[in-house]
Order: sequence, then structure tokens, then C-alpha cells
Amino acid sequence: MTDTAIPPASANAATPTAWPSRLADLGPAFFTHLQPTPLPQAHWVAHSPAVARSLGLDPGWLGSEEALQVLTGNALLPGMKPLASVYSGHQFGVWAGQLGDGRAILLGETPAGHELQLKGSGRTPYSRGGDGRAVLRSSIREFLCSEAMHGLGIPSSRALSVTGSPAPVRRETIETAAVVARSAPSFIRFGHFEHFAARNDLVSLRQLADQVMDQHFPACRTHPRWPGQPYAALLEAVSERTAHLLAQWQAVGFCHGVMNTDNMSILGLTLDYGPFQFLDGFDPGHVCNHSDTQGRYAHNKQPNIAYWNLFCLAQALLPLIGEEDTAVAALESYKTVYPAAFEACLRAKLGWHQGAEGDTELIETLLQLLARHRVDYTIFWRRLSHAVASGDFEPVRDLILDRDAFDDWRQRYLARAQAPDAALMLRSNPKFVLRNHLGEQAIRKAQNQDFSEVQTLLKLLERPFEEHPGFEAYADFPPDWASSIEISCSS
Repeated sequence: MTDTAIPPASANAATPTAWPSRLADLGPAFFTHLQPTPLPQAHWVAHSPAVARSLGLDPGWLGSEEALQVLTGNALLPGMKPLASVYSGHQFGVWAGQLGDGRAILLGETPAGHELQLKGSGRTPYSRGGDGRAVLRSSIREFLCSEAMHGLGIPSSRALSVTGSPAPVRRETIETAAVVARSAPSFIRFGHFEHFAARNDLVSLRQLADQVMDQHFPACRTHPRWPGQPYAALLEAVSERTAHLLAQWQAVGFCHGVMNTDNMSILGLTLDYGPFQFLDGFDPGHVCNHSDTQGRYAHNKQPNIAYWNLFCLAQALLPLIGEEDTAVAALESYKTVYPAAFEACLRAKLGWHQGAEGDTELIETLLQLLARHRVDYTIFWRRLSHAVASGDFEPVRDLILDRDAFDDWRQRYLARAQAPDAALMLRSNPKFVLRNHLGEQAIRKAQNQDFSEVQTLLKLLERPFEEHPGFEAYADFPPDWASSIEISCSS
């Protein structure tokens, strides 16, 4: 942290003058007011006018010198009272105690009511010995993946901008600093509830639950399934949102990599992009985080880990819910909502508007076939979509070594009573995802001050279901060197 006051930016018609914070309204037990730590020679890496519009900010302001300084943490707009929040959590299944925003500083709420946060803006009281900084490579990855997930229709925090600086940051090697300006309706995590429960601060725990419920889940106050049990209704609502999120992750082949309870959004958003990956070859047991030596967060374990995290949330809410049986009952819907939501996602990918007898077996047989041959996940689904549209399945058969097995599956697939809808498939199976090698190529250019590849990827990932003629290489198979890319928790 620094004791040097950040100078205010000049007020102008393009920027709001009020930056309220519901978190600040809860009181000092929840946060610490502090100033971001300035960075020298700030420069733009990328920004998103679409996100600016969604936040109620003037896209014309974005890209200005004032915006550059504010979104790097070198200046504040009138009304901003930056703060870092405290939370706790389980990391890799082990209670880690107090954590908190170690390098993220909340600037306040935008005119659209979304929180705006700077990630990489310097030390906070919760940095636990860290430098509070983010590096360019991880910041580009978060910026692009936030917008990629939004383009895919998957709930996520959004990324307004990335700014860079030549200031050195030590990780495995010396890298340069960067700051991501990111937004969400709320950055409250499971870990916020765990923090106050672990401290037996039931007053703050209730305050937090009440505010989250009143702002984001008002129906829980009068839920017919939970008369007189609004906190059980809240737990059930969070469980069901999380179930839908995990179904979408699994269906698109997304690996989060660090599903700690402090990285789990109370709103069911994809939060905290670290060592994530979209699958290349379909390997259900793939571990994308080089630091995850035990494989806790393998792709096929993510749904069960989400339930484990929800159980931790249930334990934290137990003092408000009262009976353990009630808390467990509130979690039960996850076990039915997740498989139903996942199958619904797969039905859409297969072009089926409605379910039919035998769908589950057809889906499972196909996934087993893809896994057995490590078929490129994104390319398979996109080629299948075009095959249904054209009637030519040869490009799909070319992906699978056991063609007889595929032909048998295809015959049963096409014999289904309701024919697949190619238009639905093309809306459900993206042509473009943020593969590791694409991100790596953009990062390498950016490290040489060439940010054009970041902008190209942003354009494609904002509309991943469109064809984008001339950019076919970005939807091609990964190069051989892509398998050697290692992504860890270090960022």
C-alpha cells in the first residue's frame, strides 16, 4: 500500500460523479478503505466499448488519457472511495483462514449498478506478503476469457480494459505489470460467508446474507418451498445457479483450474480467471492447472467440486438456517438440476429442441467415443453442426479413428424421431474458443508492444458462433507446441 493520495481526475460530462458501494454500506468489518498504488508509464493494452456501454459508461471516454490513468489506479474520479474486501475460504480442499482482495481494489458501482474493480492495483491488508500486482500475460488471459465466456452466453465477470506498465514484477521470472478493470453485479464469494461464520460473527453474517438476498434474490423472502426459511431458500437458489453454471462449463469444455471456495461467486458467475483452459482433445480427466498436482480440479471433477464448495457455504449459513437437515435439503436440488441442465446443453449441441427416450444413452455413447479417441472437442461439435446442415458427415468421420463406432452412433442419432436442427446446433456449438495457444500468441506479441492480436481475438470471441470469413486459422487444430504450455497459479 501507499500513503500517497491519488490525485482526483477532472470531472467531466462523460463520467459519473457518484460511485456508491453496497459493500461499504455494510460497515468496516467487511473492508478496508485504501488507495491504489500508481504505476509508471501506463499504456493501453486493450479495452472493450461493449462492456463500457453495459456498465453505463461513455465508450467515448474509454481510451482517453483520463480513463487510462483511472483504470490503472493512478487517478480517481470524483466520488470514488476505493476499498478491498475481506473473506476467507478453502483452497485445494484445505481451510486457508483469512484471505481477501490481495490485489483487487473496488472503485465503486457504475451507473448500471455493477461493481468496478481494479485487479493488480497494488498491495492491500489482505495481500499476505504478496506484491498486489498482476502481470501482463495473466491480465490478457483474464480480459479475453471474460469476454469469451460472455460471448458464449456463460455467466461471467466482464473485463472493461487492460492497461500495462514497464514496472517489473517478479514471478518465476521478471515480468511487466498490468491492471485489469473488471466488473460484476457483485464480487461476493462463498468465502465472504465462510469468513464471518468462522469468526462466529453472526451479526455480520446475517447482514451479508440479508443484503445479498434483498439485492439479488428477493424472491427468497417469500419462497413457497421455504416458508419462514429465507436463508435456506437463498442456499437453494445459489445451488441451482451454480448447477446451471457448471453444466455450461462442462458442455463447452471449459476447465476453471482453481475452484477454491474463495473463487466461487454467490451469483453463479465465472470468477477469477487463473489457470483456465478450453479443452483441445476431449480428455475428461484433464488438469489444466500445473500447480494442481493432485488433480483436484480436473475437468470431470468440477461438478462434484462445486457441490463440495456449496456444502462449505451451507456450513457457513447454518447458524442462520438453524437445522442441519434443512441446510442439506436446500442443497439437494443441485443433484437434480445439474444433470438436467447438462443434458439440456448437450441436447442443444445435438440440435434437439426437446428430450426423447434414449437421449441419455446417445449422449453418453458419444462422449465416451470422443474421449476414447481424444477428439478435438470444439472442432467436432462445429463440424457435426455443418454436417447436419449439409448432409455430408465425412469431415466428422475424419476426426474419429473408429469409424464403424461413429457410423453406428450416427445411424441411431439420425433415426431419432425428432430430426436435429442445424440452426440450433450452430447457435450452440462455437466456432471460436480461447484456446491456450491463441492466448499465448497474443501474449507474446503484447510483450513486444504489439496488441493487435488481443484485438483480433476480442473481435472473434465476442461473437464466437459467427463464421468470421478470413479467420479460419483461429478455429483450426492447435499446433503441436500447444501441448507444452503450462499454466499455473502464478500470475
